[in-house]
Amino acid sequence: MCNENQENYNTYQYTGKSPIKAWTKGVPFEEQAQQQLRNIASMPMVHSHIAVMPDVHFGLGATIGSVIPSVDAVIPAAVGVDIGCGMVAAKTSLKAKDLPDNLKGIRSAFEAAVPHGRTPRSRNDKGAWQEIPELVATEWLSLKARFERICEKHPAIKQTNNINHLGTMGTGNHFLELCLDEYDSVWVMLHSGSRGVGNRIGNYFIALAKKEMERHQINLPDKDLAYLKEGSEYFDDYVEAVEWAQDYAKKNREIMMTNAINAMRKVLGVNFSAAEMAVNCHHNYISREHHFGKDCYVTRKGAVRAQEGEMGIIPGSMGARSFIVRGLGNPESFNSCSHGAGRVMSRTKAKKVYNIADQVEATKGVECRKDAAVIDEIPHAYKDIEKVMEAQKDLVEVVHTLKQIVCVKG
Repeated sequence: MCNENQENYNTYQYTGKSPIKAWTKGVPFEEQAQQQLRNIASMPMVHSHIAVMPDVHFGLGATIGSVIPSVDAVIPAAVGVDIGCGMVAAKTSLKAKDLPDNLKGIRSAFEAAVPHGRTPRSRNDKGAWQEIPELVATEWLSLKARFERICEKHPAIKQTNNINHLGTMGTGNHFLELCLDEYDSVWVMLHSGSRGVGNRIGNYFIALAKKEMERHQINLPDKDLAYLKEGSEYFDDYVEAVEWAQDYAKKNREIMMTNAINAMRKVLGVNFSAAEMAVNCHHNYISREHHFGKDCYVTRKGAVRAQEGEMGIIPGSMGARSFIVRGLGNPESFNSCSHGAGRVMSRTKAKKVYNIADQVEATKGVECRKDAAVIDEIPHAYKDIEKVMEAQKDLVEVVHTLKQIVCVKG
């Protein structure tokens, strides 16, 4: 049941379930995602209501584009396995006129500086460091001791690509871009998370939560909504591991940004600055916050925190605009906004519907890959970013509008 109101969101109220407040006016909101959210809304630990962002779509474990406040428990699958995935963007002192007409050199420099993609079943995975660079080794030291403490309790997490993935991008919708804003200022922007080690942490604790549900014979509307209750055997360990993975993801993006900017300086032969405005934000994570009279854990899966005055990034897709935004601190959304445009089509379907010619046309003017392997990232597979931004005009204000001119995909 949907109640229309004068607010910028719709409220869905179901008997015996927490309300769902959805900023989805003017954008697709498929039934599969709605059912997934109804399942989450029936969980006893949900506090006040669930907030749904305009980029919402069905996800593995829990709905992407959801904000779930919980008291005394967390749902590991609601965070997912790409823990701490997020964005970083830095404005440089360069202008469009400072760039060469042919941008292939910058794209090649980015590709050489930042490992990306993946070589399956190979010890020489192109998406991992084969020899650890000095910067990576130094930055790993700030993460190492905490990681080893976590692994003492949970050895299964240790045998992962941890240091080998620090400063690397990954696959899928992760990217590194060179963009121009409305004043022709040059920005570097990228998207990535906690890589292989975050994936292992996520899957490991999701499995433990499911075992907890079986042990206590707790029936769930969806087995992926298995939760860890505060005070239980694994709760503190999970929160500690998630917070570590979030720090790893933030550090991962910082290293990539440093390497990408240094690669640009080398190829351009210019020692430009790149710290006029830097934004580094998660969109798959847990945060301890206070909302509607209670301390709670806020799980944002495909959502960015947008407290009043807080800066964030909402990317479009290959060929679409992206936005640097400032939060308006809307309490009904738990101070949140969308993390991007959101898919309207699965990767499998996109590859069936579109071809290379479609990808070439959709990414016209962007120096990027235009082959069959990236058709699943074609802009047509995503929602209209302009409509997504309109649907959340009470959550954020646009500070800068970016258009990519170089895009590196994993």
